[in-house]
Amino acid sequence: MKQRNWVEVVKKIGPDFAERSAQHDQEGSFVHENYDEMRSHKLFSARIPIELGGSNCGHKEMCETIREMAHYDGSTALTFSMHSHLLAALVWRYEQGLTPSVEPILRKIADEELILVSTGGRDWLNGSGTAEKVDGGYKISGRKFFSSGSSGGDLIVTTGVYDDPQVGPTVLHFATSLKGEGVTIVEDWDTMGMRGTGSNSVVLKEVFVPEDSISLSRPSGKWMTFFDVISPIAWSLVMSAYLGVAETAREIAIAEAKKKKDDRVVQEIVGEMDTDLLCAQMALECLVGLVGPEFTPSTENSNLTYRYKTIVTKSSIRAVEKAMEVVGGMSFYRQVGLERCFRDIQGARFHPLQERKQYTFSGRIALGLEPIA
Repeated sequence: MKQRNWVEVVKKIGPDFAERSAQHDQEGSFVHENYDEMRSHKLFSARIPIELGGSNCGHKEMCETIREMAHYDGSTALTFSMHSHLLAALVWRYEQGLTPSVEPILRKIADEELILVSTGGRDWLNGSGTAEKVDGGYKISGRKFFSSGSSGGDLIVTTGVYDDPQVGPTVLHFATSLKGEGVTIVEDWDTMGMRGTGSNSVVLKEVFVPEDSISLSRPSGKWMTFFDVISPIAWSLVMSAYLGVAETAREIAIAEAKKKKDDRVVQEIVGEMDTDLLCAQMALECLVGLVGPEFTPSTENSNLTYRYKTIVTKSSIRAVEKAMEVVGGMSFYRQVGLERCFRDIQGARFHPLQERKQYTFSGRIALGLEPIA
């Protein structure tokens, strides 16, 4: 597949997303039509190198694509960012020539335009679920919350914890089909915001995972190099979606503010809103810049990642709050679109590392301690 301008692709299909956005939000229904349209444009394989069947979309461009997508529908952008960060991590492994080779799965994703589903936020350092050792592999059981895009996904990338008699609790990373035996999607995503992401729970009941399908095993609860790889990759993509939501709120607010542009109070609030938004934009630019051509995983970069992430989160939320203040009471009406931005942006608070945990993480590093106690 040839290289394409993916931001322009989103600008072409995005208006259809925007038309459906309010309905999906009201119903709490998954954005199936948007996913179908994205699939037809090969967006789910765009990040894969050309030689493996993708379009070789760079990391910065993918962040820009997700950010643009959020201008039309925040839920679609967020759930796509979850697929994208898993794929980007696989591409990084391929580019580094690490073993086991991920070339076969990347080719399969490109050939079939497969959609990946993440459970990483809840699994995080400790992992979740249980892994029982059996002949040839493991039987995995557990409930995976916040499985974004599970309503339209193909493969779930998740973990199980094996109580190794020699080394203790060990987190096993693997991917398995969402349509496989023992896998059930529980339609329980009924939330305040990002209601169209289909982030349902996925229940695994004695799902067999072959030994050679375990992509990584690590001690439970400890900070490992793996997190230095995934942190800047994942959060630069995910926070791009939230910044796009904040920018959308600003667009709505400015359109309304022009009707009362001589009001000095409105002028002040608009200036405050734009200052907060600039903070978020600058922090995201720095965060995206960590994953450049010379990207080297390190605890230092992870520390920067989470500090930038907190700045993007807090500044984006403040910008949306100011947007509502600019518009006034009309912002309370669903038809205006601002209250949806307000609800959607709240989700930024809950991705790891949450604000207080980030402060502790960064403080420990500054004091020469291990990142995680």
